[in-house]
Amino acid sequence: MLQEIASTHRNNLAKSKRWFTDSNMDLFVWFKNKRPVSFQLAYIKEQQEYSINWHINNGYTHNLIKAELRHIKYRKSSIHSSECKFDTAFTARMFLLASNNIETTLADFIFARLMAYPGQLEIHSNLAIVSVNL
Repeated sequence: MLQEIASTHRNNLAKSKRWFTDSNMDLFVWFKNKRPVSFQLAYIKEQQEYSINWHINNGYTHNLIKAELRHIKYRKSSIHSSECKFDTAFTARMFLLASNNIETTLADFIFARLMAYPGQLEIHSNLAIVSVNL
């Protein structure tokens, strides 16, 4: 379950940041005027770590995190290796399972951004697979 690191939650800054962590994920969320403007979700930390990043102006990146740089607590996009395939449903489901301790509005916001990752989204039903362009 993701738990907030309280020392990163600063409301008096122009651009505040919050950090949530557990053994398998780190979620960093940056705010401007109390609204999320960027986030980074690092996941599968104990195996081959990945990072999905969203910024209100720049959109998405998804990267494999270099093994030699995993010890750095405050990640920045510059330490990632090249982009790699993003499994939207797997990552969103993993985030939902870990997000019970995050206020609902913020968790819903992150989940919605994960599900809106650009590309093909396949919706599986009992009858067929329907592809939807996002």
